[in-house]
Amino acid sequence: MSDSASSLVDFVASMGGERSLRVEENYGDGFVRLRVAEAERRQAKHDIRCIEDVVIEMLRNSRDAGAENIFVATTREGGTRYLTVLDDGCGIPQEMQDKIFEARVTSKLESVHMDRWGIHGRGMALYSVRENAQSARVMSSAPGLGSAIRIVTDAETLAERKDQSTWPTLGTDDEGNQVVATGPHNIVRTCCEFALEERGRCNVYFGSPAEMVATARRRVKPTVEGSSLLFIDDLSELPVLERMHAAADASELMRVSGSLGLDMSERTAHRIIAGQIHPQRSVLKRLTHKSDKSIERAVDLMKDRRGLKISKGDAEEFSRAVERDFRILAEKYYLNLSDEPRIRVSRGKIVVTFDIDESD
Repeated sequence: MSDSASSLVDFVASMGGERSLRVEENYGDGFVRLRVAEAERRQAKHDIRCIEDVVIEMLRNSRDAGAENIFVATTREGGTRYLTVLDDGCGIPQEMQDKIFEARVTSKLESVHMDRWGIHGRGMALYSVRENAQSARVMSSAPGLGSAIRIVTDAETLAERKDQSTWPTLGTDDEGNQVVATGPHNIVRTCCEFALEERGRCNVYFGSPAEMVATARRRVKPTVEGSSLLFIDDLSELPVLERMHAAADASELMRVSGSLGLDMSERTAHRIIAGQIHPQRSVLKRLTHKSDKSIERAVDLMKDRRGLKISKGDAEEFSRAVERDFRILAEKYYLNLSDEPRIRVSRGKIVVTFDIDESD
């Protein structure tokens, strides 16, 4: 047995796990296939019970690839859930991009992690994810360029929480540590719990595909800028998270985003370039900010006796939420918004106004 395998055997044993870990095949490029009861248990189809399980496994996969920034883009259309996870990790070689979805394939043994969810290595649960999804594939990746992986699931077959819009709030445990205290166990909360667990190691961003494209353009610092871009024949030569920033116009932005599993119309791409779709803060910053605002509202409840008042931040968050839901009508009736939804609060009413682009 190799030294790395032996070290992991000792590591797992110290955690009360199996001592039967062995490498069945070494693929190179940091990947192996294991012959191990623990891996087989982790890979079992029943380990994925809901969409939130898929999300946490994808987040762990990006972390174990060394990612510092992870973008989670998701949307639901009818009974289908679309999930794309992009990161700036070490990337996946072309010849491994199908193999990582096979049973018991993971990163080399010395690079696995033990976290609150158990033992995990890069690629370790992707087999289970694909077994429970309609499709799962690497949209784009290469060594040193990060990855974009898209998962499509049937929301009726793979369960998910009905409330996928409510953000959780922070609290403290008995030892005074920050924890996610309240809120449904939805995709948002899953991202928040992971971000809190990995604070200082990974920045996690969450939103719709359009929001994640807008966020990548603003938050990701490009390594290639200006005139240097003229010498790049194809934007796929750039790191995954930098390609949105490098897109020269709406048409190219739409094409590049689509190649990464972030589908959008050219109209939406125009809105991103025009700054009409705002970049998101990391989920940890949004979580702590939301928690602070909830405390302020708790102190100020007497205002409700004089009439409803909504803070600017909450109104903006609500506007983004109803804009995402507007896509249900937009896709059926070929509508586009000319501006963000406007929220107006009056006595006994909250009025949402959608301005339709009359040129369509």
